[in-house]
Amino acid sequence: MEHLSTVIVIPIFLVFILIEYFATKKKHPEYYRLNDAITNLNIGVSHLLFKLLTTGIMLGAYSFVKTHFSILHLKGITAYVVVLILFDFCFYWAHRFGHEVNLFWGAHVVHHQSEEYNLTVALRQSWIHSLLAFIFFLPIAFLGVDVLTLGICASINSFYQFWIHTKTINKMPTWVEFIFNTPSHHRVHHGVNPKYIDKNHGGMFIIWDRLFGTFQVEEEEPTYGITTPLKSWNPAWANIEYYTNMFKRAKSFKLVDQLKYIIAKPGWQPEAFGGQIPIPEVDKNKPKYDLKANSTNLNVYVLVQFAFIIIGLTAYLFHYEKISSFYSFLFFSILLLSTVICSAILEQKKWVIYAEYTRLILALMTLNSMYYFKYNTWFLLVLIVSLSVTIYFLTWFTLNINNKYLVKFNSRN
Repeated sequence: MEHLSTVIVIPIFLVFILIEYFATKKKHPEYYRLNDAITNLNIGVSHLLFKLLTTGIMLGAYSFVKTHFSILHLKGITAYVVVLILFDFCFYWAHRFGHEVNLFWGAHVVHHQSEEYNLTVALRQSWIHSLLAFIFFLPIAFLGVDVLTLGICASINSFYQFWIHTKTINKMPTWVEFIFNTPSHHRVHHGVNPKYIDKNHGGMFIIWDRLFGTFQVEEEEPTYGITTPLKSWNPAWANIEYYTNMFKRAKSFKLVDQLKYIIAKPGWQPEAFGGQIPIPEVDKNKPKYDLKANSTNLNVYVLVQFAFIIIGLTAYLFHYEKISSFYSFLFFSILLLSTVICSAILEQKKWVIYAEYTRLILALMTLNSMYYFKYNTWFLLVLIVSLSVTIYFLTWFTLNINNKYLVKFNSRN
């Protein structure tokens, strides 16, 4: 059921992103960069793919606790009001731990890696953070709230947080700013300015931050991103980079320090290694990571491929329960590979040539074999259309990668 609701939500989010882009394009063209925006959205796509794997685990755990340990049985309007408020309270603590504990920050950091602040950033989510943070929401099951009510309240919370990822709205009325999380409050949360680090964790309500001492009003304009920039457009690397660095650093620690490192605050290290790493001051003159394909045609190619990723994702989610596990695995893999290859084109990776050829041919074979065995009457039409599109993409990619792109990046590597 959840993946079907996602099918409805995807175009709504994309429409609002396009509205923000065109509304700001003339006066503030710096708000959006193609490479950054595509990466945010591709990470969002990969997040949805992995969510298909983790949702069942979370719902199963919630249902088990509700069935065996619930002490109340909230229903109706009362359940929605209570859960909406309680869910955000749980979100505050899950979010706060996501910033203050290495294990959780390693997942949540994905959401903060972008050096821009626009609606696409809202969709930039980790593959595993929701699974790690789920334990904070499990107590709601003790109230006997059914899964549907919980899901609706969680969706409202997520919808609310989408619109606050914008620089187009300055300040809201005073009473709104006092009670609710707003674009101004959340811009602070995404800032790497020392005074803004680990502030304003609330989802819908900012009152939790006021109560628990993590509130910070927006003063100077924030600088966005993380203290050590990712410097990559790769969705896979974005999700594992922090954990990879943790593992490398921890190898030189004693066992007791290795265990402490997992639950310590980001930047912690044993005193023998210098102790807590201080938060650096913001360097306003430091250039942003901005690798892009060396031709306009290839940038457009990436944009078109992203459009096909969205079409493929929507079709995959819509037919998720109807296709076999084998084809589900293939489509999952092709979509995930597609997000990685888009980044490789932007980053000018040498291996992208062979990877893109493989991806296009694999997608063609998977789609047509599925239609041949499942929808035989449509096979010929699908074959002709998909083969034509694949040949067109192969030609487009080959001509541009060879003529305007390959020589330059070969000379760099």
